Amino acid sequence: MLQPNFTIPPDLFQVLELHAQHSCQEPEQIIQNAIIDYIENTRDALYQISTSAALVEGVADGAADCGSLKKYGNLGLGTFEHLDGEMVVVDGHVFQVRSDGSVNEVSDEVQTPFATVARFSPDIQVLLKECTGLDSLLAALDRLRPTDNYFFSIRIEGRFNHVRTRALCRMKPGTKLINAAAVQPEFEFHDVRGSLVGFWSPSYVKTLSIPGYHLHFITEDRTGGGHLLECDGSNLTLELQRATKFRLVLPETKAFLDADLRRDPTADLEKAETFQPERVK
Repeated sequence: MLQPNFTIPPDLFQVLELHAQHSCQEPEQIIQNAIIDYIENTRDALYQISTSAALVEGVADGAADCGSLKKYGNLGLGTFEHLDGEMVVVDGHVFQVRSDGSVNEVSDEVQTPFATVARFSPDIQVLLKECTGLDSLLAALDRLRPTDNYFFSIRIEGRFNHVRTRALCRMKPGTKLINAAAVQPEFEFHDVRGSLVGFWSPSYVKTLSIPGYHLHFITEDRTGGGHLLECDGSNLTLELQRATKFRLVLPETKAFLDADLRRDPTADLEKAETFQPERVK
C-alpha cells in the first residue's frame, strides 16, 4: 500500500488549518477528499478557459497561463493572447504555431484567452486505411462516436499525403474573431508525419465551445502546423475518448467583465472556422 510522504508548503498548510476549523474536519480528511475530487474531476473531463462567445466578440486578453493548462490535460488546443497563433497541446507540451509558420514550445508563463485540454486515455483506437480528404476523415470519426451528446477528445497519428492549415495573426485588443479569420496565412505540408488533436463538441454548447469538430495539426518534428483546413493520407491511427464532464473557467479580466455576450455566436463561428481567405505565404 502506498504511504504518502510529502511536505505541504507553510502558506498552504495555514489555509488547510483554517478550512479544517471552519468545516469541522480533520486535515487528513480534507486532503483525502481533495485527492478523490481531483481524480474524479479529471477523469473523462474537458477543462476549458473562457467561452467561444467571448472569443467571437474579441475578448482575447490573457486569462490563464499555459502552466495551469498542463495541470488539467496533456492534449488540447486553443490560441494565445490577442490571437497570436494556434495552440497545439500534445503529450503534455504546449506549442505555438505563429502566422509566419514558425513553431515553438512555450513557457508556462505564456498566456491564453481560450483553450481546451483533456487527460487523454483513448477508449477507441482504429486504423483508417484510406483518408481521401477532410470529409472522409470526419465521416470516419462520426462512425466511431456513439452519440452526438457527449464531448470527445481526438488524436490522429500517421503519415499524411497532404495537409493544409492556417494560423491566426496577432491582433489589436478587441478584434472580433471573424475579422481575425479574414487575414490568416495558410500553410501546405506534403508527405509528412504528424498529429491531429482536438475535440468534438455537441451543438447545445454553442455559446460555450465550438460545436462539431475542431482540430489542430503539428508535424512530428514540431516545425509546422496550425488549424486544420484539409488533409488526406492512409493508414492513420484514430483515437477517441469520450468526455462526460466539462469544467469551464471564466476569465477575470476587465474585457470579459465588460463584454456583451448576449449575441448568438453560431454564425460567426461557422464563418471563422470555414473562412477561405486569399492565401498569404
